[in-house]
This record gives sequence, structure tokens and C-alpha cells, in this order.
Amino acid sequence: MQGIDFLQGDVSVTTHGGDDDVLSAGLGLAGLKGPLAPFSDPQRPTAQELRRRAIQTSWKGIADLGPLGGYGTVYGAVPNVPGREYQAFAKISGAHAPHRVLLQVPDGFDKAHRCLVVTASSGSRGIYGAIALAGAWGLPRGCAVAYTDKGTGSGYFDFSDDSGVALDGRRAKRGTAMLEFEPSAAKGEGIAIKHAHSGDNPEADWGRHVLQAAQFGLAMLDRAFPDQAPFTPQNTTIIATGLSNGGGAVLQAAGIDDQHMLAGVVALEPNVHTPGYGRALYDYMTEAAEWLPCALVDARFASTPFARDALGAPHAAWIVRCASLHAQGKLKAGTLEGQAAEAYERLRNAGWTDQAMATAASSTALDLWRVIGAGYASAYLRCSADDMPCGYRYEATSANGKPGTADDATRASWWADASGIPPGNGVGLFGGIDESADPLLAGIECLRRLWTDDDANARALHASVQALAARLPRKDLPLWVVHGADDGLLPTAFTSEPYVAWLRAEGRRPLYWKVPHAQHFDAFLAFPGFGDKHLPLLSYGYAALDRLQAHLFQGQPWPDDLAAPVTTPRGVGALQASMLGLH
Repeated sequence: MQGIDFLQGDVSVTTHGGDDDVLSAGLGLAGLKGPLAPFSDPQRPTAQELRRRAIQTSWKGIADLGPLGGYGTVYGAVPNVPGREYQAFAKISGAHAPHRVLLQVPDGFDKAHRCLVVTASSGSRGIYGAIALAGAWGLPRGCAVAYTDKGTGSGYFDFSDDSGVALDGRRAKRGTAMLEFEPSAAKGEGIAIKHAHSGDNPEADWGRHVLQAAQFGLAMLDRAFPDQAPFTPQNTTIIATGLSNGGGAVLQAAGIDDQHMLAGVVALEPNVHTPGYGRALYDYMTEAAEWLPCALVDARFASTPFARDALGAPHAAWIVRCASLHAQGKLKAGTLEGQAAEAYERLRNAGWTDQAMATAASSTALDLWRVIGAGYASAYLRCSADDMPCGYRYEATSANGKPGTADDATRASWWADASGIPPGNGVGLFGGIDESADPLLAGIECLRRLWTDDDANARALHASVQALAARLPRKDLPLWVVHGADDGLLPTAFTSEPYVAWLRAEGRRPLYWKVPHAQHFDAFLAFPGFGDKHLPLLSYGYAALDRLQAHLFQGQPWPDDLAAPVTTPRGVGALQASMLGLH
């Protein structure tokens, strides 16, 4: 077997079939759509129960499984796929914390067309965070699928009982098992999160995580099929795919793939940073946190989902934001209408489109900008749980929503249920507020100053962001970027469009689909009034992967360019295949 000296500890090997397969943990499509899989003992769930629930929550967080969404009828499928899982902790050179790696090998692995799909979790999710894309596409086609959590994940460490998460997902005390994340500080308070508090700026190494996961996948295929070994990039086709942060990770990997491991790349809605061409996530994220609440008060967003309260009026807190910015002299108009119009024009001048702002109403209403900003600032500044920027901290929440101590059942569920960036699942984001009528603004403006100022902390944050810059992939690498035209979290104007323009300016020939009516969160399409305006992006990712597979295995020509599909929004009824514009 090939050398894999980057592993930390042993490799776990488990077999899955029947009512516990590798694609849906035996739940099937109906079970994935249903209520969360129960724990027989909520305080001490078994490893199998945790795995089943982690797979289910990852599916629910990424795919539109709603009754009108068409998953399993119009596109996609969740067949029962028996197979094996190989899982371990791995560490890249110089890192403090490990990343979790996992290989799923279907029993129907196609030995005649050796295929390895490598992927990275979306957002800050755990190891199964890309299963609805990479697993759903690759496993039924006989490909093995290698995953990395890319230094993020839900292996939260709780200082109150000095516990973290072991390889099998169960809680363990520090010193009793190897943990997914163990803070360097011997003592602390609250909850420590790997993405935010590892001290590694993991985002800068996402490409290395992906390539290491591919190496792990090849080595585990050697172990799974010793009579077929060795598995190498020369005799095994490696396809990289990911969405959101996972899409950015596979593009990072493409730029540093000096060994030509990757045969092709499909990146969906990537968080990709192209200096000189686009804008950094931290820049437009903190801008959005400050300005979008007021801009969305503008009358042009009156019928926009999430932009109005249950009575059809602008959210009260957003009206207060307009007043706060006016009181600071940042908005000149004396009326609410004028202030909202000013905030809107400011964002338009910064590159935000009307459609990106409209779709971003969801992220604004859910407070995602501030939440992501606090976590990412902590990662970029390599903070510990006790010294997060702007006074923020993560703590377990009590029944009244205030800081408290997690009970055993809540703590046990984190690895399966949590998204990797609180709040949620019994962990809250606290601090960064004042006693004003707009209490969140103080922390938001502090986060914004880390981008706009020139003090030591701002310079350190900028240095960390500079380390995220994408690098050029090789000229002959088939590469396809698929992005929703309506994306309000990672707007195409700041991410995919600048990246693709840069590649073309440098003599590369990427394919790029800017898909009309698609946006960032397929899972949000189940919300009334939201899904009728949009289409599922996953369907286009599957189509791009199909085209790439046909090129790599059947010799079908790879086009120089390919127009995006002509689409129709879903409307109030169920999704129809004709709406997708795919042939």
C-alpha cells in the first residue's frame, strides 16, 4: 500500500449494507426527507446512530428534499448502495489540527473504469457535508468517493467538561482518545470550534486538504482491492467536485496540483478569491452585514421573500439600522425611504446586483452575515476561543437562550447535527453587542474595521485573506464552474465571474454556467414563496459531472464553450424537467 504518513492514528474500516448503506445510511430518499433519525439513548448515541444522523442532516442541509422540489423524480436519486467506509484523521504539514478524511467504496466499484471522486464539505460542515453532490453522483456510478472536512466540521470542544469528538463521532474526554479538535489551551471557557479556533487559517490550505484526501482515497483503494493495486492517478481517474466552500476548495486544489492528480474539476457556487479580479468574501460579507438590512427596506424589495415580516412590513430591526446609519452620518436622507434608497445605491455601486440583494434577504433575515463574519475573523486572526475578535464568543445556551452549560444529550448530538459555525444546536454566538437600539451594529462595525482599517489586526487579517488566493490550474485540465445567477451569499460578480475572467485572460478555457433562477441554498427552496422563484443548482452539477465523465471515459469532446441552459422558474407548482433547460 502507498505511503500515507500524514495520517494521525489508525484507520477505521466499517461495512455498510441493507438498512445502513453508504449513501443514505439505509434511510433512502423517503427517510432522508423525514424527521431526524432518533437516538435510542440521546445521552449516549451509538456510532452507527450518529453516522446515520450526520448523513441525514448533511443531505437536508444541501439538497431540496421538499415535496415540490423534484429530487428523485425530475433529477437525482438515492439508491441503496452497499459498501465500505475508511475513515481517519490526517494532518497537513505545519497544521495544529487534523482534518477528517473518509473514503466510501461501493460494493459495485467499477474496476474496469477506475474512478475516484474527491470532494470537500460545503460551508463549515462535517465529513459528510458534500454527500448530496459527490456521493449521490459518484457512488451509484461505481466510483469511490473521498471526502475531507477541510479543517472545519462539527467536532466541537466543550471546556465545561473537557470533551471533544472521537473518530467515531462519540464524545470523549481530552486524553482518553484522539479527538477531531483539541484546543492547544489546557483550560478555557465556552465552546471551541475547529474552523474558528484551530490557529491554522484552514481556508488557506483547503486545496492541500483536497489533494491529501485524494491520496488517502488511492491508498484505501489499495487496501480495499489488493489484487488491483496500486491505484495511482495514472490508472485511476480522479474527479474533484464541491459546492460553496467545497467548490472553492477543489479550485484551490486545481491550482496546486503539481503532480497532475486531478483529471477534471466541477465546482458549484465556489467561494473563490481572485485578487485583482473579484472581492474577498470577508469584504463583501461584512459590508452586507452593515448595509443590507437598510437597503432591503427599499420598496423594490417589498415582495421579496424574507424581506418583510409576517404582516408585510419591513423588519423593525432593519428600520432601526437605517436610523443608526443616519445618526452616524453615513446616510444623509432624513426619511426612511431616502435612507433605504441611499443604502441600496451604495451596494449597487459596490457591485451588488438587484437579484443578489433580493436573494440575500434570506441570509440577512437569518443573521448569516454577522455569524459567518465572527467565525471567519477568528480563523483569519488565528484566535483561540477566549480571545475572539470584537468581543464575540461561543457558549452553550440555556433554556432561556442565555449562556449556560450543555446537557449530555445536546453535547452528544453536535457531531451529527451541527453545521460547524454556531449558533445552532444548543451553541450560541454571544458578545459583540451594546445597549443601543441597534445592539448588533457595534460588533458588525468592529468586524468591518478589520477590513477597512490599517492597524495590526487589520493587517494580519488581510495577510490571511491574501493566502486564500486561487492559483492557475494547468492548461489541459477540464474545469467547469457552475453558479446560480441569483446567488445572494456568494454573488457571481465577486466570485465565479472574476475567477473565470482571470483564467481566460491567462489562456485557460474553463466552462462556465451562470444558471438563471438558481441561487445558493437548494435547501431553502422548500420555503414557501422562495422555491417558486428558483431552481435547484444540484441538478446542473450532476449534469456537468455527467458531461465530464463522458469526456474522460468515453472520449466525448470537451467543448471550448457551452451556453448556460435556458431555464424557467419553478413557480408555485412542482418542478418539471422542462424548467431546468437540460437535454
